[in-house]
Amino acid sequence: MQKGCRALLPLRISSILYHFLQNVSIMKEEFEKREFVFGVAVEDYNFTDREQETRQLRMNFESGVNTILVSPRRWGKTSLVKKVARMMDTERVMVVYLDMFPCKTEYDFYNTLSAALLTQTASRKELWMENAREFVARLVPKISISPEPNSDISLSLGITPATHSPEEILNLPEQIARQKGKRIIVCIDEFQQIGEFADSITVQKRLRSVWQHQHLTNYCLFGSKKHLMTNLFGLRSKPFYQFGQMMYLSKIPISAWIGYIQSHFAWKGCHISDEIITELCTLVEQQSSYVQQLAGIVLSMLSEGQTTTSDHLKAAFSFLLDACTPLFKQQISTLTGYQLNCLRAIIAGHHSDLGERSVRDGFDLGSASNIPRLKNALLERDLIELDGREVTISDPVFARWLRECVIS
Repeated sequence: MQKGCRALLPLRISSILYHFLQNVSIMKEEFEKREFVFGVAVEDYNFTDREQETRQLRMNFESGVNTILVSPRRWGKTSLVKKVARMMDTERVMVVYLDMFPCKTEYDFYNTLSAALLTQTASRKELWMENAREFVARLVPKISISPEPNSDISLSLGITPATHSPEEILNLPEQIARQKGKRIIVCIDEFQQIGEFADSITVQKRLRSVWQHQHLTNYCLFGSKKHLMTNLFGLRSKPFYQFGQMMYLSKIPISAWIGYIQSHFAWKGCHISDEIITELCTLVEQQSSYVQQLAGIVLSMLSEGQTTTSDHLKAAFSFLLDACTPLFKQQISTLTGYQLNCLRAIIAGHHSDLGERSVRDGFDLGSASNIPRLKNALLERDLIELDGREVTISDPVFARWLRECVIS
């Protein structure tokens, strides 16, 4: 069936399809309760802990406080934001989510923002047209609607400087909020991407100058590159300085993982001790995505009724290393000799003394002036993190792979 004909399904077929998809959705939900989920945003049974962060973010959403959420990749920012969004009173508040990562230019962002606003603040019956007739009147939008009951409406607008000014687009959420008599919270993932735009500071000034005067719209801006997000919002010289409350996610404590992991194992009739879970979490430095992934590998190795041993965990971690090897090889393939040597030095324990002559000579890092360049290059590749003068490898499995497969 051609895509354009989907909405013309006979009523009876649509009804049958609806009930079938409902059953599939229920089965999917039950399946997800039994499996460890990683690499995507999680919810409900697969979301654990973050109680304090959930309370704080919910309070910010309800109070109209702009929030800047920062943590390394795979720590659960998106899952947290979406969880709090589902907790909002939809009679008073609408939450709009968009991912800025694919946006390479200012108008890429405006197209993504507009499409998210127009589709996520309207019901299917409204088909977003009542939201902003004047706004879309100058466009020839392309709409794709699937018959699936819970699927999204796909909208392509083709906004350009010739059709809309930046200020007009940036004021759209406030316009929709007034029309609907509700407050809107705009959640923008990977917001650090704005730093890659041409004339980025001018774009940031433009956004700040419009957003700071809105009364019915608030923003939750978050990203996975901590150093870039900190630069955007933590430096007095930047337009977004003190735009909102800064929230830094910490690692989920091992104590919170224990009950969560054991409940998943229990569904399969298997057992895993507190001690093995502690060892598992420590291996991946409590990074949420890796904890889920490694626990899932361990569980897949067990038969019903089995008890997990250290040998199971060792085999599972070896499997994880092998699975990640192609990606890790790709990540180091473009590194210079100096950059790879810098990683070697960090692995060896030199987290704050890379500039010292003995370290530079011992690991062939070049001159003292070369150290900042090395750090910046590795930061841009998301291979290291900086905390003050402390430098660490951002990915604990990558660090283990480097130690065992590259350096040894």
